Amino acid sequence: MRVWIDMTASAHVLVFRPLIKLMRERGDEVEITARDYAQTLQLLELHGLTAEVIGRHGGRSRFQKARQMTHRLGALKKWAKPRGFDVALAHGSHELTLTARRLGVPSSTTFDYEFATLQHQLGCRAATKVVVPDAIPPQRLVTYGVRPPKLVQYPGLKEEYYLSDFEPDRSLLDRFGVDPTRVLVVLRPPPDVSLYHRHSNPLFPMTLEHLGRLDDVHAFVLPRTDEQREYVRKLALPSVILPEVAVDAQSLIALADLVVSAGGTMNREAAALGVPVYTTYGGRLGGVDEALIREGRLKPLTDPRALDLRKRDGGPGADAVRRDPALMLELLLSAMSG
Repeated sequence: MRVWIDMTASAHVLVFRPLIKLMRERGDEVEITARDYAQTLQLLELHGLTAEVIGRHGGRSRFQKARQMTHRLGALKKWAKPRGFDVALAHGSHELTLTARRLGVPSSTTFDYEFATLQHQLGCRAATKVVVPDAIPPQRLVTYGVRPPKLVQYPGLKEEYYLSDFEPDRSLLDRFGVDPTRVLVVLRPPPDVSLYHRHSNPLFPMTLEHLGRLDDVHAFVLPRTDEQREYVRKLALPSVILPEVAVDAQSLIALADLVVSAGGTMNREAAALGVPVYTTYGGRLGGVDEALIREGRLKPLTDPRALDLRKRDGGPGADAVRRDPALMLELLLSAMSG
């Protein structure tokens, strides 16, 4: 079987890593395309995956987003057409599902945030199957043309699947000079180039300023873009650790005492690994985060002073939830049966 996977953001590398491993172990041919955005290419290299780099992110401008998408659609079609793929898989890459539809290749797309409206209007309608967590109410997807049997849902978090074989690299803390006596807080800025998060949220900068000046805290910041890295660097906060390249974020989260993130993936990784996590997300919460908040696995943050800053009891992975990635793969490949 010949499989095409398109990765357009950093999280996609993590989602597909164990699935690619499963497919290649059974003899399937897997080819990867990727967009040059955030740490996507660095993470591919970090995980030993090779991809054909096609296109880049369009930035904040809607015009530039549309221009880049048009260019990338043409380039993807030219690249994929002679390869004779049997199925195409994506995590929200509407460019993959649109191209696969034009080429007559069955496709599956998966995501766990249902309010990225423009992306889903394009990607879901073109896809053969749409695979999402069962925490997302099905009625929220009807507007994208998604109903059973096109709609397929799975239990739990996607992070519980791709982190099922995960063991943290404990040497990471020494490499970055983390003081084991301090409270380690991992911070992730908001996805401020995303269309679904366009309103400025002052809570994350406030939290960063608060934590970055505490003597008993090490605030490890994982920026999404070079612009965010420069912003944090110029603050020159004494308790902040700022890496220059992509790091093993999952190990960092597993070893942390606390996570504060304005995005979705890192929040859910922390929840899957049993690490206390607060969200500063300023947009509309999706069904997955709503469920995590109800379960007490995710806490909304409105004031940085409300953070429970203490060393975590128990070792890394003690409270992790693990699920079999083979189930996720089976659901995605169901596109081949219609």
